[in-house]
Amino acid sequence: MNAVSIFNDVIGPVMRGPSSSHCAAALRIGRLARDLMDGDITDVLVEFDREGSLPLTHESQGSDMGLFGGLLGWEADDERLPNSPQALAEAGVTIRIETVDVGDPHPNTYRLTLRNAREQHALIAISTGGGMMEVIGIDGVPMNMDGGYHETLIWQPTGPAPSFDADEVIVHDGGAFQIIQVKAAAFVSTAGLPRATAVKRLAPVLPVPSRKGLRVPFTSCAEMLASDGERNTPLWKLAAEYEMARGQFTEREVIDRMIGIVRILRRSIASGLAGTTYADRVLGHQSGRFKALLDAGRLLDSGALNRIVLYVTALMEVKSSMGVIVAAPTAGACAALPGAVIGMAEAMGQSEEDMAKAMLASGLIGVFIATRWTFAAEVGGCQAEGGSAAAMAAGALVTLAGGTLPQAVAASSLAFQSMLGLICDPIANRVEAPCLGKNVMAASNAVSCANMALADFDPLIPFDEVVDAAKNVSTLMPREHRCTSLGGLAITPASLAIERRLGEQKAKSCGTGCASCR
Repeated sequence: MNAVSIFNDVIGPVMRGPSSSHCAAALRIGRLARDLMDGDITDVLVEFDREGSLPLTHESQGSDMGLFGGLLGWEADDERLPNSPQALAEAGVTIRIETVDVGDPHPNTYRLTLRNAREQHALIAISTGGGMMEVIGIDGVPMNMDGGYHETLIWQPTGPAPSFDADEVIVHDGGAFQIIQVKAAAFVSTAGLPRATAVKRLAPVLPVPSRKGLRVPFTSCAEMLASDGERNTPLWKLAAEYEMARGQFTEREVIDRMIGIVRILRRSIASGLAGTTYADRVLGHQSGRFKALLDAGRLLDSGALNRIVLYVTALMEVKSSMGVIVAAPTAGACAALPGAVIGMAEAMGQSEEDMAKAMLASGLIGVFIATRWTFAAEVGGCQAEGGSAAAMAAGALVTLAGGTLPQAVAASSLAFQSMLGLICDPIANRVEAPCLGKNVMAASNAVSCANMALADFDPLIPFDEVVDAAKNVSTLMPREHRCTSLGGLAITPASLAIERRLGEQKAKSCGTGCASCR
């Protein structure tokens, strides 16, 4: 796999839906599956392992919505996504979803069997967190595909493989046949291959492409600090240097990309404050009331933190209403970082470019997390989402304040330390509560830790070691506390009652008989 990219793995994708590891990743898996069938699909069997996270969460957390949108060829921010189950049924595609006992090691494993009148193919993929995914097998043959390349797949009888001018050519042995996987910056020509029995072209689904010989200046916080030495380069600038190497961008291009994301986030905040509605939802519009009381001076005075809480709440409401958000680093934790950065920057009178630089700083902290661990709550609990968001936001806020590189890193360490052990237990199986409170907690934690770091509080534990500690905690965490809706608040009587009510309401309102309601 290629090195982590800030714009692939950390700040993004731009999407709709409650969960990036469910919606956006499933959509990308669906897009690749669609390409595998040349866009012609009549029947799909979707299988989820009984011991994974998906049997209980695939409908309510958006896997169905995302997967079906991908099978239709849509983008992750397409306004039609909430209706993708019905749209797929109207397109004549039959969907079956079954639970199986296959012992998949990853909790977010998708097993797809796709058919049309001419052919059948099987694809196995995993969602790795924050909208990222990996294809790990096609037609029973293990392989690796992260969506960053133009992938040309060639089926032929076992024998000599043709050569191609490409980044990588891999020959996969399927027994009586072989699949030749060609990774390149563009699809390769397959003319003049008499032994080929089938050719498939799978287009990239990531915004920053992969390439051969890719090198980044560092992959850990310790390496970054050692590389910078005594120069005390601002964290945002080191982030820009990292992404310039990763994506072959100029510094200006990196900053402008992030400014574009900041503008999307500010529009989303405004949309949330204006009011949002969505039927299949636990919480209604609450940020408007908070704003009215804040404007009237009737809330406790906590300075810029009140504006941050307002923005966090607005962003979470947009997410819950299937509006456009940015997974930063995930959809479930999409509000803490941008709410903290934009809210504080506005309070300080700073520009969108200042916001973008702070977001870049946060992105590099996220790179260090994603490189050695995960953002997926299904793997690490909410400490992987909310904890990461808090750490990233703390580093960003120190950057906004003009703090030093060591102070930014110290803030990230302090913030992550206080989030270890956080479980994932969504009420009524929706990614709304206690996710809202955890996003507010992450942002508030980030503000406090940023100020502590600016005052040179000692974090004691280096940032990389904090990430490793969180990873170790996740291995000791019961499956029921890692986003399976089998523990914590998710199984309280009140939560189960809300889930039943929403399920009955959805079944009553949807008369199509689509897979999502069966």
